Amino acid sequence: MRRVCPRRLCIYIMTSEEPTSLLPSHIAIIMDGNGRWAQAQGKKRVQGHKVGMERARDIVAHCGKLGVQTLTLFAFSSENWSRPEEEVGFLMNLFVTGLTRESKTLHKNNVQLRVIGDVSRFDKKLQAAISKAEDLTRNNKGIVLQIAANYGGKWDIIQAVNKLISKIPNKSLAEPVTEQMLESELVGSDLPHVDLMIRTGGEKRISNFLLWQCAYSELYFSEKLWPEFNETALDAALSEYSNRQRRFGQTSEQVMAEQTK
Repeated sequence: MRRVCPRRLCIYIMTSEEPTSLLPSHIAIIMDGNGRWAQAQGKKRVQGHKVGMERARDIVAHCGKLGVQTLTLFAFSSENWSRPEEEVGFLMNLFVTGLTRESKTLHKNNVQLRVIGDVSRFDKKLQAAISKAEDLTRNNKGIVLQIAANYGGKWDIIQAVNKLISKIPNKSLAEPVTEQMLESELVGSDLPHVDLMIRTGGEKRISNFLLWQCAYSELYFSEKLWPEFNETALDAALSEYSNRQRRFGQTSEQVMAEQTK
């Protein structure tokens, strides 16, 4: 038995083994700790990013098997350009290699890939790899995988405002801007808001990630560094999430009444 809960943000699944489990429709992950993991192993920071990409592959596959509708991974923020030049260069090359190598596998597994962020700052080789991978997987109907690259939540809101203004005659706002108007211009506006935001690496902040889309997200912070965050660790996060009550401003009694309808 399956039914969608209020605001279409999560799905209740009834099984014979487990009376009621709660699965997020949209999971977003800040994959933090690659460099620190590598340094703890006596390796260069960049080696941690290679292992981190392999971990991302495992988590994508696991989410697809579970039935998660959307997974957004924070790969490179707009603030990450300030990192050492060698590390940034390695990440860019790894991104190209990863897209080229993984796109066919994603396509085979019915994954729809989207890259969100200001890709105009990337070189033409990377931009071409992004376009090719997105075009290949565009019509897939499985899990939607969003890779946030050169992304920032503030940038997302600002670009949405600019898009909105560009559509208004004479660039003057004759009517008040509504949430729906602005939200329609945000990246991923056709997708559900984030139900569960996970950050690995022990830090407890959201770092300018999907600020609008995470307005009512449940937050989960893991001490595990990203290369250590395996399927079992994700299951633990999902288990904790399933025990939380999401009220969206309502009382507990109201939520319970809606769930029994």
